[in-house]
Amino acid sequence: MTSTHRTDHPAPHHGLVVLDMAGTTVADGGLVERAFERAAAHLGVEPDSADHAAKLQYVRATMGESKISVFRHLFGSEELAHRANTAFEQAYAELVDGGLVKEIPGAREAVEQLRADGRTVVLTTGFARVTQDAVLAALGWQDLVELTLCPADAGGRGRPYPDMVLAAFLRTAAVDDVRSVAVAGDTAYDMLCGTRAGAGLVAGVLTGAHDRAALEAAGATHVLDSVAELPTLLRARESA
Repeated sequence: MTSTHRTDHPAPHHGLVVLDMAGTTVADGGLVERAFERAAAHLGVEPDSADHAAKLQYVRATMGESKISVFRHLFGSEELAHRANTAFEQAYAELVDGGLVKEIPGAREAVEQLRADGRTVVLTTGFARVTQDAVLAALGWQDLVELTLCPADAGGRGRPYPDMVLAAFLRTAAVDDVRSVAVAGDTAYDMLCGTRAGAGLVAGVLTGAHDRAALEAAGATHVLDSVAELPTLLRARESA
């Protein structure tokens, strides 16, 4: 296990675990970029242009953020942002239907281990509900966890705001203290979301968009090679 630990405080029992999907529990093989390219073309962004390259770079840099927020930044107006988001979600769903998503190795087993240890697990995403449901269906994960959340389920802002973690805390009532929440994700936005919510453990994983330095700079308390290591980390902290 590759881990960075940055707190010496006694660890509470982490009875609620909030996990990101794409890049953390789900490997999408670059589908975000491919779906963005289709959406950009739909809005008239010229392929191979400087504008296209700049927009694609912004998409890469903001992996983990609510997609509608990304499109608001890129296209300026609310109308264009919604057109881009609709085209993106449609393109992503078509790619998912083509069998191009898989679980991160060991992710399902990790979720099952977390639940067997008595923890409530929630899956979150920056995608819209229709896309999240398509990914869950493609993997056969519709009944894997107690609750799944997208930005619209928590007020619409998405990451890096703490809303989805706090919604998981409120809706599951699994723990009575936000410090008993553990969050894991592959982007700086996941880390910011977890730290702003007050989660007691915020773990970055190296299977997705951002590297160790970016995860730690955004507040990761631990950095793991994969979400598959999370059950062991939680057990070790709680038995120490």
